[in-house]
Amino acid sequence: MNRPLCAVLICFLCSILLLASAHQDQAAVLGAWEGESKCTIPTSPCHDEHVIYHIAADDRVPGRLSLDAYKVVDGQQELMGTLGCQYRSREAVLTCSGNSVKEDHWEFKVSGDSMTGTLTIGDVKTLYRRISVRRK
Repeated sequence: MNRPLCAVLICFLCSILLLASAHQDQAAVLGAWEGESKCTIPTSPCHDEHVIYHIAADDRVPGRLSLDAYKVVDGQQELMGTLGCQYRSREAVLTCSGNSVKEDHWEFKVSGDSMTGTLTIGDVKTLYRRISVRRK
């Protein structure tokens, strides 16, 4: 086998291994999570909510995740929106954004079957919510 072909083959195999590793790391956060989302600014239009999050691989962007956020009202799930996320396995941190004009930044610390996190908004990163969820 000639050297250039061998080098290309090695690069290809390394890429496959990296992608497989990323998917394996993401498995730590995939699935359904349920818990509470509490407001931190009493004068805001925010309401405390019982929430359910469904986290899945984003089929459109390799290495990215999507988080479908639902609030539970009268026992029924109501979709609030979908966030684009990335999971940093070394830190066990999931970061998300809805890419809204409010400049939302969601950050969750993953610890086994629980996640705790915050929502900050605006360019000054005002703390808007504290979230605590457990794997369903």
